[in-house]
Amino acid sequence: MKTKPVLGLTDVNLILDAAQKEADANGWPVTIAVADDGGHVLALRRLDATAPFTAHVAMEKARSAAMGRKETQIFEDMINNGRNAFLSAPLQGLLAGGVPVILDDQVAGSVGVSGVKPDQDVQIAKAGIAAITSSVNRL
Repeated sequence: MKTKPVLGLTDVNLILDAAQKEADANGWPVTIAVADDGGHVLALRRLDATAPFTAHVAMEKARSAAMGRKETQIFEDMINNGRNAFLSAPLQGLLAGGVPVILDDQVAGSVGVSGVKPDQDVQIAKAGIAAITSSVNRL
């Protein structure tokens, strides 16, 4: 029987808190979504002064990163480089800002961020993920 890492509530809160800390430190109003390895949203945090539509976008970025098993920037780059047929893929969050959480070489979940520039969304997502990977590495 195979085993795999799974994000628990404590893990999700570590990710959200670290991601929010990064966003707050830079004055960036964003929405942060954390999903499980199947792309199902485990938690959503919309910071003050964040546009309402970012909640949907962040969830879809998290979903796409989990299901695609890679950063959503890769999907955006494919489309921007002429692979327009990928627009028909059954995913909606094909913009930068979705990052998988990889533990023990397996996708345990993902983080999606929406609200600022693409590289800033990614920076926030990776700050959240760093909190969980450093926590796991201390065990």
